[in-house]
Formats: sequence, structure tokens, C-alpha cells
Amino acid sequence: MSIKNIALLAGGYTGEYEVSVNSAKYIAENLDKSKYNVYTILIARDKWFYQSGNEQILVDRHDFSLHLEGKKIEFDFAFITVHGSPGEDGKLQGYFDMLGIPYNTCDATTSAITMNKAYTKAIVHGIHGLNTARSLQLFKSDLHDVSTIAAMLKFPLFIKPNNGGSSVGMSKVHNVAGLPEALERAFQEDDQILVEEFIKGREFSAGIVRLKGHIVVLPATEIISSKEFFDYEAKYTSGVSREITPGDLTAAQRELVESIATEVYLRLNCKGMTRMDFIIEESTGNFYFIEINTTPGQTMNSLVPQQVRAAGMNISEFYGELIEGAM
Repeated sequence: MSIKNIALLAGGYTGEYEVSVNSAKYIAENLDKSKYNVYTILIARDKWFYQSGNEQILVDRHDFSLHLEGKKIEFDFAFITVHGSPGEDGKLQGYFDMLGIPYNTCDATTSAITMNKAYTKAIVHGIHGLNTARSLQLFKSDLHDVSTIAAMLKFPLFIKPNNGGSSVGMSKVHNVAGLPEALERAFQEDDQILVEEFIKGREFSAGIVRLKGHIVVLPATEIISSKEFFDYEAKYTSGVSREITPGDLTAAQRELVESIATEVYLRLNCKGMTRMDFIIEESTGNFYFIEINTTPGQTMNSLVPQQVRAAGMNISEFYGELIEGAM
């Protein structure tokens, strides 16, 4: 069996550059060296490059190849672990589709749609057992009358960028007075934002992946944040939130989560590895969908690797199956 050349893409155009680089390090450490030659390609706005010692080798973007030590290296597979743009919003996927290079994530259409929280909610609406918080989608170019927002939705409200990852620019607002500043903060991150009613309950996140042709829902993690909500600081600062994998769910709740997660994955035409965030409402036990993440973090402590371990799977085999399944 010939060894395959894998381009492991990290970096990107957002504040999650470093998180992405750390994800790539973990994946590289856990890919089987006897099957794969792994080249980490860093994506920045001005260049795409491979770091060879002190030298940056630029990628030839015409055919996505590298010239290294007098040899041309072409890739059998692209393992995308760029969080946010251009790795999570369909741009890299469209590029690889045009070149005919297989990759590990959802396709360009699904990646673009799932980056937009409002569009995603519209598509998954109607799945049996799935609820979504009442919300308004606002555009930067429109006028925003806070009294109209307050009349249509019940406080407290979440204000979040529609296309952002990692909860950057997100606020929780308890009354009308807090709305103008929260709207401005979210609009600094995106031209579209979502104003959503707050659902009080327990927050969970579950990996959903297709392995050997079968959709597998990984054990859900419960996220207990010491802050008002699971924002960027809570995600990436040690000690701010606790993560319990597997989370404490009854057999009936686990069954409900698995059926909803599977239906969400199918309805959005997902591929590879995704992660769905949801809330179990405190007063009713109802399931509320938050969002789906199509390039979830992959460091040692990230949620999906935690869940893979909790499921008794080997992480190296898990990544290998993602590659083989997509090829």
C-alpha cells in the first residue's frame, strides 16, 4: 500500500488562527505515519505555506502542490482544520472541488449554510423533537429599532454574529438598555446578526460523524460555565468552564439526542466530522438546537477528542477512518 500525501490545513482569517494551529498539531501527532505523509499547510490572507525548518515554502495554488528539495509534492487528500473563514464557510471546499482533491469536511454548500446560524435553524426546523429559540435576523444595512425587538422577543436575549465561530462578539442582554451596545458589538464581527431568546437549561455538545458509511453520534459533553454563557473566554481559558464527558443524560434523553443529531446531519447533508450544540430546557426537558460546527476543534482537550475517547475509540484510527471514508 502506497503512503498517501496529506495536506493538513490550519490557520485562517479569523481570531481562531492559533486554536486551528493547535488542532493541526494534535491531528498530525495522531495520524498513522506508516500510512500518511503529513504536511501542515498554514493559510494566511497573503500566502499559503509549508514551514520547512526556517524556510517558508509557498504553495502553488494553481494545482495545490509544493516544490520541496527539488521535488514536486502533490496531495492525495486535504484535511481541513481551519476554524471560521475560509475553512468552515465553504471557500476551501469549493477550491478543492474544482481541483478534484478529496477533503474531510462537509461540502461547499453545507459549509456555507451551516456558518449562518439563521439559515441553519430554518432548515432543521420541523425535525421531530427539535425546538429552536425564537429569534430575529438583523442586517447591518437596516435600521434597528430596539423597542420593536423588545416587543417581539422576551428578555433575556442573546445577541450573536450570524456567521461567527467561537462565540466572539456575543452578548447576553437583560433589558432594552443593554441592546444598543450588544448590537454594535455583534455588528463589529458580522454584517448579519441573530437576536435570540435565552433558553434556561443545561448545555451540551455532541460529535456526529460518518464512519465506515454509518452515522455515529458520540457521547454528549455537558458544559458547565462559571460565566453567564459559554463564550470565547469560557471555551479557551482553563478553569472557566467544566466539561463532563459523557454528560449525565437518561437513556431516553440519549436516544432523543441520537435521533435528532442523526436527522440534523442528514437534513443538512453533512459529511465527515461535525459537532452539534444544544440545550435541554430546565422547566420542560425539551431539546433546543443551538448550532452545528463543521470543523470542530481537535486539541487534546477539545470536545470531539474527549468524546472519541469516551466512546472507547482510538483517535488515530478515528482520523484514519475520516480520511479513508472521504476518499
